[in-house]
Amino acid sequence: MAWIAIDAGTTVIKAVAFGRDGEELALARENTNLLRLRPGFSEQNMEATWQAVISSVRKVVQRCHEPIEGIVSTAQGDGCWLIDNDGRPVRDAILWNDGRAGAIVERWGEAGVLKDAFRISGSVSYPGLPNAILRWLQDYEPESLARSRWILSCNGWIFARMTGRVVADLSDASNPFSDVSSGTYSPSLLKSFGLRNIAHLLPPIANSRKVLAPLLERAAQKMNLPVDIPVVMAPYDIVTTAFGCGVSLPGQACVILGTTICTETIVDSLDLAGEMAGTTIALENGNHLRAMPTLTGCEAQEWAARILTRGDLEQLSQLASQVKPASQNPFFLPYLSPAGERAPFLSPEATGSFHGLSLSTSPEHIAHAVYEGLSFVVRECLRTATTDPVNEISVAGGGARSDFWCQVIANVTGIKVVRTTGNEHGARGAYLLARALADEIEDIPNEIQRFTCDKRSFFPHSENHGLYSERYRSWLAIRETGCKHWPLTRGIR
Repeated sequence: MAWIAIDAGTTVIKAVAFGRDGEELALARENTNLLRLRPGFSEQNMEATWQAVISSVRKVVQRCHEPIEGIVSTAQGDGCWLIDNDGRPVRDAILWNDGRAGAIVERWGEAGVLKDAFRISGSVSYPGLPNAILRWLQDYEPESLARSRWILSCNGWIFARMTGRVVADLSDASNPFSDVSSGTYSPSLLKSFGLRNIAHLLPPIANSRKVLAPLLERAAQKMNLPVDIPVVMAPYDIVTTAFGCGVSLPGQACVILGTTICTETIVDSLDLAGEMAGTTIALENGNHLRAMPTLTGCEAQEWAARILTRGDLEQLSQLASQVKPASQNPFFLPYLSPAGERAPFLSPEATGSFHGLSLSTSPEHIAHAVYEGLSFVVRECLRTATTDPVNEISVAGGGARSDFWCQVIANVTGIKVVRTTGNEHGARGAYLLARALADEIEDIPNEIQRFTCDKRSFFPHSENHGLYSERYRSWLAIRETGCKHWPLTRGIR
């Protein structure tokens, strides 16, 4: 018997069949398109996303020789996926990396709204969150809101298509409208964001037992699956990826090296009076996930590869590895997203830049600076996410396949980096949570450790760590000076 786990990322939809022992039995991927209609816009066709889910699942069913006993989904978080009363898309989804609402977030920041909201939600609002997107829609596209019945996440959209049920998983509902301590929507947050009039569009928050429903006949036919098999909506992808990497207890840390670099750790207590940064996600067991999801991750390497190696990431890594860390190497601020940055600080105006270039700067130096700058981001995000000691960092995502980058992260942070076998950590975490919900697993932390025991470790080199620490302090100082000019680099006078 097998479960199929769907992991609906921003650019790729994956479906994985897992056997009872956690082994990956079959895998299928379908690419999806981002719609960049205007500078700063990032959208996705909702029906195209659903068709990619169907296609990937059908391929896995065909390739898997075990009977399928259940299906579970996880997906990209945040953004705004609107449907009408008949469950049809109102418009294309506006994604988490969309920047059109940057001015709205800036006004909230100047008025103190963001700071007050953080004390309730534990999260810092940014342009790609539903609150900012909905305010933008109110101002510029009110007809879309008038036609809407529900505001969903990507995972909520997929679950609705599979089961006909409209709910919000606790993790997706945590940000931006919830009191993270109680796990309920906060009327005061809706009021402060000027969105009391859309409260009726928020789907009910479901606990774990209510995110399980039978597969509809029409969906089963399209997916070539039995009717009425159980469908589970797992938490969204940054949570399931942490679980899939073996991170399930307070004090453990995970870094997702993907479209976003998401540095995260599980905590058993919250200090909402402290520094305003990142995202806080409520978990079923009363713990919370503190996450620092950046807006630029591996896309920075893809950008550098297009310029330096005609798109060859492996060659980019080889270029970078030819440079030794040195005090005179150039610095890179990796804020390349059109939406600026959201963690560990919020600045819709942030832009990327190189510093310390000279006539002797080579492509190898540029490549190394890109990896180093992204690794400095990991170090800063980890420091911001937790003050507790971290003895090990688990890595996941496409970037984790680079031995060179894993070693640089270990050297920059001074912490052992571990990479577990397998590539589909988000799908694996969703699978383990689904089995727990189906009463097939009693102790999730133990099962997670059992399924993630095969690891490769990268240990920090003390000499390199010392030099990188000096450069990290210089990197922060360069950013502190340069950020004053970010409005000018965006053409804002």
